[in-house]
Amino acid sequence: MSGDFEQIRLLEALLFASAQPLRLKDLQRHFPEDAALEPLLDELMQLYANRGVNLVRVGDAWAFRTATDLAPRMTLEQTVTRKLSRAAVETLAIVAYHQPITRAEIEEIRGVAISKGTLDVLLEAGWIRPRGRRRTPGRPVTWGTTASFLDHFGLESTEELPGIEELKAAGLLDKRPALTALSSRGMLTEITDADDTSEEEDEDEIDESEIDMAVAEDFGSDIEMEDEEEADAGEELEEPASEPENGR
Repeated sequence: MSGDFEQIRLLEALLFASAQPLRLKDLQRHFPEDAALEPLLDELMQLYANRGVNLVRVGDAWAFRTATDLAPRMTLEQTVTRKLSRAAVETLAIVAYHQPITRAEIEEIRGVAISKGTLDVLLEAGWIRPRGRRRTPGRPVTWGTTASFLDHFGLESTEELPGIEELKAAGLLDKRPALTALSSRGMLTEITDADDTSEEEDEDEIDESEIDMAVAEDFGSDIEMEDEEEADAGEELEEPASEPENGR
């Protein structure tokens, strides 16, 4: 009897220590070859039948599991704060200002396609909901904000959403034109500088004597002299064409 008790204790320890269900052949390695484990497992199952942890059979393996009647009382609710992605924030803003709006219209305003997960995140948060289908070919689903959205942002209705001037005053929109803003950030050169440069280039006259001097300095005076000699030789070779004699 004491031998069976020690084997049951060993079974209990092995099953508690294992993170995965153990099959008979895995348990048998810790016992003598002639040890009958199935009767011992049945006895261990009866010992834990009325406890908070039960020994259960999972396929051809064995494992300890929490009693099923205690599962509802062990449920824990935990609030997890997640930061919305930039795509989700932009999508939420577009829905808030343009509702009811379809997914294709959201993509057209953003200029990029939105993933299905972006709308799922907003749906899970309870900030958007389907508003019906548009009476157009394909009957696409339209989206709008919910009462939870208004409650979260402290709004009575969507009419209280800030306008363009309020967003500019809050620094959320750039007050200056796009080209000026890009120029100040070093992304574009100022137009006036480019115009001045072009005007200066047009007003400058090319001095041929300066070019000749630069060529002579770079390649020597022989090149310049050879050019002059060839020009003189060409003039000497040019003779007026003889007039044809009248008659024979």
